[in-house]
Order: sequence, then C-alpha cells, then structure tokens
Amino acid sequence: MLDTNVVAADVSLIREKSPLVHNITNYVVMNNTANALLALGASPVMAHAVEEVEAMVRLAKLVGGALVINMGTLSPQWVDAMELAMKTARAQHVPIVFDPVGAGATPYRTESCQRLLQANAPSIIRGNASEIMSLTQANVQTKGVDSASSTDAAREAADQLARAFDCVVTVSGEVDVVTDGCQRIEIRQGHAMMARVTGLGCTASALIGAFAAVQSDLLLAAAHAMTVMGVAGEVAASKSPGPGSLQMHFLDALYQMDEKLLSE
Repeated sequence: MLDTNVVAADVSLIREKSPLVHNITNYVVMNNTANALLALGASPVMAHAVEEVEAMVRLAKLVGGALVINMGTLSPQWVDAMELAMKTARAQHVPIVFDPVGAGATPYRTESCQRLLQANAPSIIRGNASEIMSLTQANVQTKGVDSASSTDAAREAADQLARAFDCVVTVSGEVDVVTDGCQRIEIRQGHAMMARVTGLGCTASALIGAFAAVQSDLLLAAAHAMTVMGVAGEVAASKSPGPGSLQMHFLDALYQMDEKLLSE
C-alpha cells in the first residue's frame, strides 16, 4: 500500500521545481502529453530534431528533469535522435523513461525498440502487457498499439526485463504492476473509460518522467505516477458521460491533485 502522503509530497515537489520533461514522442499525443504535464506542474518540451536533442538533454540536467522516449510514430531520423538523446541522458545521469509503443506489431518497430534498449538502457520502461512481453518474447503480437494480453500474463516478463536492463518496468492495465525485478507494487486505481481516450498510456509515461525528476527511488517514482494517473482517471470518469469530457476532467483532476483526492 502506497503512502498517499509521500505521493502528495512528490506532486508538491513537481509543482515547486517544475522539472523539464524532454519528450521525443509521437504526433498523436504531443498536445495531450504537454497539457497533462503542465496541469500537474511540470515543464514539457517536445524536441526531436537530431541537431538539438543533445543540447535539450543537457538543459534537462542543468535545470532538473527527465527524458521520455515514446515510439508511437517512428521514422529512421527519429530513432537516430532517440538513440543520441538516450546516450546523452545516460552520460548526464538524466532519468530516461522508455515507452515501447506498439512493440511486437511490426518487425521494424520491435527491432527499433531492441536497438535503443541495447544501446542505452533506460531508467524506467512503461508499456501495456503485450508491449512488455514482446520485448522479452519474439512471438508476442500486439494489436496495433493496443494490448492483446492481460497484465497478469506480463508479470514474469516485466520482472525479467527489469533484471536484464537493471531498471524499473511498469505494466499498465486494469491493474498496474511496477517492478524492479525483485519488488513489485500493484496499483488498482483507474477506470475502464480511460482505455477509450487515445494517448493516456503515453501520458502515463510522460508523468513518470516528471516524478522521476523529483523522486530518486525510481520504483516509487513510477508507482506514484501511476497512482496519480489512476486517481485522476477515476475523478474524471465520475464527472464524464463519455470519453470526450473525460479528457477535459482528467486534466482538471491533475491540476487539482492533492492529498485529499489521493486519499478518497
């Protein structure tokens, strides 16, 4: 059971420090991701040109921040920029969050994920069950960018992946599982309607970046971010007749997030 006081303290730190979260992310979610980070109190930047990613990562180091790599809309140039940014972040000790969107859907996507993972191990990996399993099992197929597997099925794969890359792995789903290969934390917040809004998984990865910038225990950073995601989703769903209004209320819930909301 997570201590809501500690989760709330991390939220307060994000608002106080406004960490720079450098996203190399996909076209579909850039606006959603930036708005979610702003609503929580972080400072988002979307920079994917290979000519500037090194400088942006160094800026994140200077002002306090994190790098979030999201594989949603791939091109060879973006993969090159991701690899360079991850290499710079590793050298600068900037936390790296890696989101293997759609891993397992196509050979190019899976191979690009493996290339980046092998070149520079991330601090935290977040994906759905099928994506996480595809990184450890070549025969796992995803349904586009959606999961075709349950979180339960991905537990062992998540542990294996965490141990292989000495990182934290987060499997999002009906129950979110966060593991470092030895310890597991389960988060049972959230609402089914969240799956009807594009990009909320990507938003989770971005928020993990914000928490990793202020919380040095990366297992807790990921768990706290997923808790805030889940609570915000529950609050938003309670006010929303459908996914359109859920998006609006979700941002409001992030903006209003405090110990009281976390404890309800």
